[in-house]
Amino acid sequence: MTTLEAHKPETLDIHASSDNYLTHSKGFISWACTLDHKRIGVMYLVGVLGAFFVGGIFAILVRTELLAPGPTIVGPFAKWMGMDPADVYNQWFTLHGAIMVFLVIIPSIPAALGNFILPVMLGAKDVAFPKLNLFSFYLWVIGALMAVLSLLMGGFDTGWTFYTPYSTTSPAGGVIPIVAGAFILGFSSIFTGMNFIVTIHKLRPPGMTWFKMPLFLWAIYSTAIIQVLATPVLAITLLLLIIERTVNIGIFNPSMGGDPVLYQHFFWFYSHPAVYIMIVPAMGIVSELISVHSHRHIFGYRFIAFSSVAIAMFSFIVWGHHMFTSGQSALMNTIFSAISFSVGIPSAVKVFNWTITLYKGNISLNTPMLYGLAFLFLFTIGGLTGLHLATLSVDVHLHDTYFVVAHFHYVMMGSALIAMIGGLHHWWPKITGRMYNENWGRFAWVLVFVGFNVTFFTQFMLGSQGMPRRYYDYLPEFQTYHVISTVGSYIMSVGFFITAGYLLASLVNGKRAPANPWGGRSLEWQCPSPPPHDNFKTPPRVGDCYDFSIVRWSDEENGYVVDRSLDPSLRENPTPAKGH
Repeated sequence: MTTLEAHKPETLDIHASSDNYLTHSKGFISWACTLDHKRIGVMYLVGVLGAFFVGGIFAILVRTELLAPGPTIVGPFAKWMGMDPADVYNQWFTLHGAIMVFLVIIPSIPAALGNFILPVMLGAKDVAFPKLNLFSFYLWVIGALMAVLSLLMGGFDTGWTFYTPYSTTSPAGGVIPIVAGAFILGFSSIFTGMNFIVTIHKLRPPGMTWFKMPLFLWAIYSTAIIQVLATPVLAITLLLLIIERTVNIGIFNPSMGGDPVLYQHFFWFYSHPAVYIMIVPAMGIVSELISVHSHRHIFGYRFIAFSSVAIAMFSFIVWGHHMFTSGQSALMNTIFSAISFSVGIPSAVKVFNWTITLYKGNISLNTPMLYGLAFLFLFTIGGLTGLHLATLSVDVHLHDTYFVVAHFHYVMMGSALIAMIGGLHHWWPKITGRMYNENWGRFAWVLVFVGFNVTFFTQFMLGSQGMPRRYYDYLPEFQTYHVISTVGSYIMSVGFFITAGYLLASLVNGKRAPANPWGGRSLEWQCPSPPPHDNFKTPPRVGDCYDFSIVRWSDEENGYVVDRSLDPSLRENPTPAKGH
């Protein structure tokens, strides 16, 4: 290669093509039977966002009910359904929790964004097992339909944890369908995790070693390990629950000689790792957002990568901190408390490294970056308040209060879901080939961020003053905080509706997206937007996915391109690229 050739920008086919994954074939059957990971990711995304809308409706119903002591809106519903107001309220918060956890947060990043982005990030044509990938999606659909069936059969009021003896003695006819639906959703999660593990092991391109992978792939890989190892425990537990309810064999029901605490051990052995199934992929997204939109090499790459693996390992040995008040021995409580504190170490490693990455970065305060910064703020609050609940003496007072509700939402919604929305904005141009309106994006972010903190920060005060969760009635002294929290939920809802509006509008009148609108260096930015059916016409070049010194703005492309003339290895005095 001559020196002149070495100094040319990379000649990649990054121009939008009329033949992309959206137009490669048309018709319902072409989508329903597709093996294209990108289409499957889009179908997951549509399903997850639809479930998010339904779960959000139940959240608004719950918050509206809590505007005042005693029955408010739950009264007319109870009269219409012929039920006690407390039972109707129990069904509302149960449906909200079950839908959000099992149908939204757990599959949102791995199944939706992960399915679309992972193979393109690897420079691969598809996942390792495309047919298994499609089968996993239909298992998710079946699980969602089982949740709908449970509503038609009378609903369920067990809480999203399906705790016994509620789930074994509740007269609600929808208990078995929803438990069976969660059982099926578990298999969808397992198959997706298996697919991702094999894909990352076997389909990495030449030159992409483990320590040249984007951190999003490290996060998805760690998550997949948790999915494969922990989810079977939930599947077996839910199957035993169904057997106990149908055959009347005493397993968890104390009236039949069963042990309800045994159910808690089984459930939380899965469900605490499930917390990290939700949060670890979000951390992977934030690593991409922070680095790309500050145009700076990620600080402490290996520490962040290994911390994802460390969190996955810790996730299997901390389940007992959910059960400090269930009668465990003092020794076991002490051990679980100590391990719970230890989880903060790899999490703090990530936060410190992200913060240092921002230092002296050329930060673009666009919508994806704003969600990345929101994650840093909200996850820090969620993590620090988790230390209160890991402290034995404090947890005894705070257990089953609104303090737990606030902490849970700061970690699950304020962190996992906020990162998912940030990732959706980050990869929206790649997925759809269209740019959204940045002004509306920033405005909606303000509403979501402010509304979220108004909603849930006040619940820390509620919990510390003793307000128990899962009650539709309360003492008048708690009303002020409940009113503030409900107003915050309305503000946040407006923000989400605006977000949906400008994203959908971009599909119709959005500006055509360049191949690399943000200046990213990972491989998904080296193919057109939206990607072709086979992702790449020529094999992409693997380099340092966080080296932004060779990225520059191109007026010709109206986006960023990789310019090898800026490669530090070819010049004596390299200068970092500046953002546009």
